[in-house]
Amino acid sequence: MSNIDQIRYDRQVAQWLALCAVVIFGMIMLGGITRLTHSGLSMVEWKPLVGAIPPLTEQDWLQEFDKYKQFPEYQKINTGMSLDGFKSIFMYEYLHRLLGRVIGILFALPMLYFFLRGRVRPGLAPSLVALLFMGGLQGFLGWYMVKSGLVDNPRVSQYRLTAHLGVAVAIYAYMLWLVFSLLFTKGATREKRHNNNARWTLVLVALVYLMILSGGLVAGTRAGLAYSTWPLMGTSFIPPGLYASAPPWLAIFEDITTIQFNHRMLAYVLFVLLNAFAVIVYRSSPKGYGKLGAVLLMAALWMQMILGISTLLLHVPVSLATAHQGGAVLLLTATVFLSHVQLRQ
Repeated sequence: MSNIDQIRYDRQVAQWLALCAVVIFGMIMLGGITRLTHSGLSMVEWKPLVGAIPPLTEQDWLQEFDKYKQFPEYQKINTGMSLDGFKSIFMYEYLHRLLGRVIGILFALPMLYFFLRGRVRPGLAPSLVALLFMGGLQGFLGWYMVKSGLVDNPRVSQYRLTAHLGVAVAIYAYMLWLVFSLLFTKGATREKRHNNNARWTLVLVALVYLMILSGGLVAGTRAGLAYSTWPLMGTSFIPPGLYASAPPWLAIFEDITTIQFNHRMLAYVLFVLLNAFAVIVYRSSPKGYGKLGAVLLMAALWMQMILGISTLLLHVPVSLATAHQGGAVLLLTATVFLSHVQLRQ
């Protein structure tokens, strides 16, 4: 295979992975809407194949509604809900699961095609197989999460929700890294020499990812509703009752005051670090992707800060909270891009 052919095939694979990443971004946004509209427990069965077909007749809808009535969410929260109300929450969850199936097909079939045609560059195959495995794991985690809310307490486990979100975001970020690696391969050593802090970029990626996981805990415990004030939490910057559980470390995952406080503190740390890093990169990089990455990072960071504060002050409206979740993924996108530029270009 000639070098020109390999470059052309790399671009085809990169375009396919970029499309998958865009759809996964949409999936993360739809997942946020599903959670915020309390729709995630409306489908009480997991049918990977026949579950792709929604209720088609009034009788089908009544059967699904009867199944839903047997579980705690209807019995403890939605007692007396109308069939039309059930249809509304059912369709959010249905579309979420359907999009998951679409992503599986969108990834698996082109991957098979590229393998059979010999268009996957040497060394890339294990990464693609790993992504396929992670996608299967994500589907299992989705149902594992839903099952936790079909018992006595009609809320999903914050641990399982955070794991479900974390794997989705990890798949997205890994895809982006592969896309950047396939598209931007020349001039790597030249720009890398201009930044002695390149090795720290992955630390920043990890911190942004940790911030997203922290947001998963906030969502899973509904800690964002506990304090709708900023910059104070209630009447003080450091609220009473932090780490009051036994053992204290458990409060990190289960106490809503501690969870929201930690989320805020991590946001402040990231805001300072990412702003400073973006300025350093912008001033030290030659014209090109380094400066572009720094600008994108600062834009995503400031947008996310505004969305976060607005979501909090307005008591977590669905539209703003969804935008805040999407903003977190865009911030990760910008951080991954800049990290790739600094390490590989």
